[in-house]
Amino acid sequence: MQKLSMGIDVGGSHITCQLFDITANHFPVGSKVRVEVDGNGSKDSIIGSWVNAIQQTVSKQNIRELAGIGFAMPGPFDYLNGIAWFDKNVDKFHNLTGVDIKTELIQKLDLPHGFPIRFLNDAASFAVGMANVKPVSEFNKIIALTLGTGFGTTFIKNGLPVAGEDGIPEDGFLYHIPFQKSIADEYFSTRWFLNEYKNQTEKEISGVKELAELAENEETAKEIFSIFGKNLGSFLVPWIQKFNAECIVLGGNISNSYPLFEYELKSEFKNNNIQPGIVISELDENAALIGSARLCDNAFYQKLIETKIIK
Repeated sequence: MQKLSMGIDVGGSHITCQLFDITANHFPVGSKVRVEVDGNGSKDSIIGSWVNAIQQTVSKQNIRELAGIGFAMPGPFDYLNGIAWFDKNVDKFHNLTGVDIKTELIQKLDLPHGFPIRFLNDAASFAVGMANVKPVSEFNKIIALTLGTGFGTTFIKNGLPVAGEDGIPEDGFLYHIPFQKSIADEYFSTRWFLNEYKNQTEKEISGVKELAELAENEETAKEIFSIFGKNLGSFLVPWIQKFNAECIVLGGNISNSYPLFEYELKSEFKNNNIQPGIVISELDENAALIGSARLCDNAFYQKLIETKIIK
C-alpha cells in the first residue's frame, strides 16, 4: 500500500520538495517542485516561499493524508523541536533565528496539531539517502562527505547516522576538527580553492567548476586539485581507521571534479594500507530528499532520537 511523505531540501537560494513513497522506496513521477528563496529576506518572505513550494507539491494530494513532512535543514538548528538558530557564521536565514519553524508551518498550512514535521541536518539527510540505495546500501559502515560551501560529514552504521562511538566526535561532524593551520572546513570547502588559486596566481575565480575548466590546460590549477586530494586523504585516514569504514561517499559540487584529485586521494589511502570503496553521488539533491522523507517513517525516526542523532 502506498505511503506518501514529503522530502524537502532547504538551500540558501532555493527549496526543493518531492513526494516519496516510504513503502515502495521511490519518488512518484512528476512530484518535484523547486522554488527560489531569498535567504536574506524577511521571516515572512522565507517561510512564505517554503509554504508555496509545499502547497505546489501537494496540489493533487490531501496534505493531511501524508505520513509527514521531512526537512533536510542546514544548521545551527534545534532539530528535535524545529527551531532555527542560524548565527553570524551562516550567510543566510538570519531573520529566522529563534523562530519555531514547525509551529509556523503547521499554522500557515492549516495542519492539525501534532502533524509530523521533522528535521535532520542536511549533510546527514544526504548520507541517509545515499545509504538507502545501491551500491552504498551494500556497505555497513560508511563515511559520507558533502564537499561544497562547507565540509559536511556523516558516519553511517547499518543505515543509521552514528556519533560519539568508535572514536567519532559527539556531534558526528568533522568540519571543526583541527587540520594544518586551521580546521577541516577551511581546507575542504569551495573557499579553500578560491583562496589557494588567488594566493598562487593573484587572480580570482568564480568557483571550483571554473578551476576545473582551467585545469585542462593550466598546471597551477591541476596542482591545486592534487594538493586538495592529498590533504583530504591524509585528514580522512585516521577517521577511516577508527571507524573501520568500508565506503566513502562523496557529494556536493566539489565531487564533480573527483577525477582531478582521485589519484592523490587514493594514494594517501593506499600508503596507509586502507582501501575503502569510493562512491561519487549521482543523485544530487535527490539523496537529501530521500533522507528527509524517511524521517516520516516513525520507526526510523525513533531510532534517530534514541541514538541522539536528533536532539
